[in-house]
Amino acid sequence: MKKIFINSILLFVPLIIFSQNTFKGMIMDKNNPQNNLGVEGVSVHWLDTNVGTITNDKGWFTIDYKSDYKKLVISYLGYKIDTLTITSLEPIHHFLTLESELEEITINSKRNAVQKSFLSTTNMFTVNAEELLKAACCNLAESFETNPSIDLSFSDALTGTKQIQMLGLTSPYLLITQENIPSVRGASQVFGLTFTPGTWVESIQITKGAGSVVNGYESISGQINAELVKPLTDNAFFLNAYGSQMGRFELNTHFNQKVSDKWNTGLYIHGNYRGQKLDRNNDNFLDMPLANQINVMNRWQFTDAEKGWVSFINVRFLNDEKQTGEINFNPDIDKGTTNNWGSEIDTKRFDTSLKLGYVFPELPFQSIGFQMAYSNHQQDSYFGLNVYDIQHQSMYSNLIFNSIIGDTRNKFKTGLSFTYDKYDELVNTTNFDRKENSFGGFFEYAFDNLDNFSITAGLRLDTHNLLGTFLTPRLHLRFVPWDKGVLRASVGRGKRSANIFAENQQLFASSRQINIDNVGGNIYGLNPEIAWNYGVSYLQKFNLVNSKGDITLDFYQTKFDNQVIVDWENPQAVSFYNLDGKSVANSFQIEVNYALSERLNLRTAYKYFDISTDYKSGNLQKPIQPRDRFFANLSYETDLTATNAQWKFDVTFNNIGKQRLPNTSTKPVQYQLPEITEPYQLLNTQITKVFSKKFEVYLGAENLTNVQQNNPVLASDDPFGPNFDTTIVYAPIFGRSIYTGLRFKLN
Repeated sequence: MKKIFINSILLFVPLIIFSQNTFKGMIMDKNNPQNNLGVEGVSVHWLDTNVGTITNDKGWFTIDYKSDYKKLVISYLGYKIDTLTITSLEPIHHFLTLESELEEITINSKRNAVQKSFLSTTNMFTVNAEELLKAACCNLAESFETNPSIDLSFSDALTGTKQIQMLGLTSPYLLITQENIPSVRGASQVFGLTFTPGTWVESIQITKGAGSVVNGYESISGQINAELVKPLTDNAFFLNAYGSQMGRFELNTHFNQKVSDKWNTGLYIHGNYRGQKLDRNNDNFLDMPLANQINVMNRWQFTDAEKGWVSFINVRFLNDEKQTGEINFNPDIDKGTTNNWGSEIDTKRFDTSLKLGYVFPELPFQSIGFQMAYSNHQQDSYFGLNVYDIQHQSMYSNLIFNSIIGDTRNKFKTGLSFTYDKYDELVNTTNFDRKENSFGGFFEYAFDNLDNFSITAGLRLDTHNLLGTFLTPRLHLRFVPWDKGVLRASVGRGKRSANIFAENQQLFASSRQINIDNVGGNIYGLNPEIAWNYGVSYLQKFNLVNSKGDITLDFYQTKFDNQVIVDWENPQAVSFYNLDGKSVANSFQIEVNYALSERLNLRTAYKYFDISTDYKSGNLQKPIQPRDRFFANLSYETDLTATNAQWKFDVTFNNIGKQRLPNTSTKPVQYQLPEITEPYQLLNTQITKVFSKKFEVYLGAENLTNVQQNNPVLASDDPFGPNFDTTIVYAPIFGRSIYTGLRFKLN
């Protein structure tokens, strides 16, 4: 594999022979230094001729050329018309200038809620705010319910926390970032996605397969990046109120203020509360935990477009409290006793980040950026008689320089990064404390021939106090074989520390014994996880019966050189050990999007997973992982009226295939589960009434089919006995839930 990658690097300096019958250039907006990819849709023509064209999504144009063409006219609505004198065939870079005397013109256009890039070299798509509003979307973990590329599941039968998977692998194998700064990692791995309210998110970028070396070495199966709302462009005031049949209530408020010509600030406050005890399956355990969260963020934005500076400063504090267990559990009386089984998880988190960017005013394709973040995550928790406390202090910094080689068809990114993590971890009476730090450098080259081929190849070198010194290569290719079709391929390596307790906290809510095979590794006595990810994707856009659509086929394979195996096959224990053999995750997906009419859209997808691992007991399929899934989403909205009133309807269907369950054959008969589960179907829907640009209400339902898992808590009648287990959850526990809410905003 390394040899293949080295051979691919030879593509870094492609030989381009320019045709003397064409002329190329790039058009950019001088008043928007962040738009270093140029302006789309600019009209370009030769003076006194009918020869013309428009710029593409990256601001580039190619126009026919003759030796007697000397004057090039550039025009764009709202900008001055420029006439350039062309004296050579060297590509030009031209800046548009605003036409201040033009009357204001408002143009309304609708963009897709999920945008798949035809020009991006990586297999990335963007989910914008409109898509996020199709579901209740109370936090980032719940924002993927209408997206077929991300799978949602519950980690246990107690906390109700939704976990995400991509390419058949759980979230620890994803790089989850907030504005390209790593955010959900380490101690926050299980609950971290629930700490970002959905209303704070402006858009989400999802990248399948190997990510960019710019963001680090930990990504294995992909990257999820959440872009937050900006104080400069967000509403001056925003309110979202939510309530559900599960006894869950949430309130989100945004306050944004212009401080000066260059400074804007926003205060974002989120609170959620669940105080109702519910036990629909009559197992004497809460179906959902009692919960209380306060989450406050202050965000500052500095913009000096004239001089090319932009900066964001975030400060956030969170307090999250959960209580779960038996209905009659009272922590003031029962904590630390065997009277009633219960659990409390209290988390306090402080984090702050700084992003500083400078775009060279006369060279908008050249910029330098600096990212820095600090977080202090403190979790104090117990599960029955098991104690789990963790404090994780983390520092991150990244310096990035962007520029070109010759012209903007050849771009590169290079920089340096530093990370520091301090873990203070207590498991019952045993301390697992460690410090990790790494220093690395990276270089990423991107070539785009502006037509049908592009390549992005990167390499980073890191030295880590516990993982050693190592290389991380990544390669992405894009080729357009014919009209409206694009083929992508990628390969990359990832390496990470497995935080075995933080990532598997459900194990404490069971009677299982914890076993760790200490092989002399630097982290829990185990070696780091190393994997290669290979992927190929094909996107074809089409027109059928005067409507647009697209079809995407993906195949990805993740092969582990080493993996920390989490073995649940012994009903009385959970074991952690290094891989001895093979571990391969194969993922295939076919997705079809089609506009059935002007305002009626259908999205369907089928996924197949083949994930097998060599356990000590033999080669087995991954437990609690459906072999196949089918997804369909149908959305419709009425036309806007003169008063901006509108109805929106959304329905999402999921068919969850058969799943292999961990072995329970040695348990008493009443606590045994089948080896394979039956498929089941989930149906979610939401109706939104928009009364004006300022106010809307919504009503929705989750799990309309009322699917509920039988016996999610094994041995619930004897929670302190040897058979108690809450970790085998393969279906919803709560059943059908109705929710409603409202949104109000002032510009």
